[in-house]
Amino acid sequence: MQVGLKYVVMLFGAVCIAIGMTHILIGPSSIPGSVPVNATMDSEDRFYATLFVGFGAALIWCARDLGERGRLFLWLMVLFFCTGLARLVSIAQVGLPHPLFQFLGAVELFLPLILWFWHHKAYAPPR
Repeated sequence: MQVGLKYVVMLFGAVCIAIGMTHILIGPSSIPGSVPVNATMDSEDRFYATLFVGFGAALIWCARDLGERGRLFLWLMVLFFCTGLARLVSIAQVGLPHPLFQFLGAVELFLPLILWFWHHKAYAPPR
């Protein structure tokens, strides 16, 4: 159970890094359904993408020892869950995004809960 979680979290981190690097190297045009943006929005996209790369790196670092780094891992899951909540705010204010981002919003709300539960089962103290 612990080994499986480790590799899922490492894959999750690698995907975050790949997405972030795509935004850094290609910019907002890498976003499905996007429109041309001005320099300010391009700069913001690449700025936040850099933070997503760091998030992915932190996940990989945590995955190397989820027993010792479990608290940080769980806080990263809280943060990722909040990204899904932010998408709900966006939907409420401006409407539904491209279907890919509707799917990603669901992933952002459910994946952290699944990984939290998995971590809890894998690392709960024995009774």
